[in-house]
Amino acid sequence: MSLRSDARDNRSRILAAARLAFATEGLDVPLREIARRAQVGVATLYRRFPTKEALLAEAFAEQMALCSSVVREGLAAEDPWDGFRLVIERLMEVHALDRGFARAFTSPPSPYLTADRDTTLRLLLELIRRAQAAGALRADFVLEDVILALMANDGIRAESPRLRVAATRRFAALMLQSFQADPVRAPLPPPVRLPLPAR
Repeated sequence: MSLRSDARDNRSRILAAARLAFATEGLDVPLREIARRAQVGVATLYRRFPTKEALLAEAFAEQMALCSSVVREGLAAEDPWDGFRLVIERLMEVHALDRGFARAFTSPPSPYLTADRDTTLRLLLELIRRAQAAGALRADFVLEDVILALMANDGIRAESPRLRVAATRRFAALMLQSFQADPVRAPLPPPVRLPLPAR
């Protein structure tokens, strides 16, 4: 009984360390480093998660479910543009807070992430079609434009998560104006001072 409890504790520590590492540092953190941070042996990590992709899938299961829920909420909106806008804003905010998930979502698919991500992308494609049919979204807009926006959003660097989210909100507003069939020049959220890249 205690062995099973220890195994559960090890698994929880591995997932917590992986989520934190992927969220703050991206997907390149070695499994050996995740094991060290979780205070387990590398062999223990591999017994629970035989590949990095398996660890990614488990670590990001909640975020994948959240993304799917956000897109479903957008599809349920009475106005297709309002639904599309909500989805872009919320997805970009989720990605702003989790660098690892942004890369997992936009990188080439792995067999562990494909099913959940494909479902979310199919729902998003339906939302895009509805917004275009309503005349609100540019006719030449494609699903890859959402991925492009998320990849660009992943590049935002700020001094704190709060400032990163604030910068993401402004970026999302700029993107949404460019996505509209007949852009409405609404006021943007306040600008955020971002660090300039070193020369």
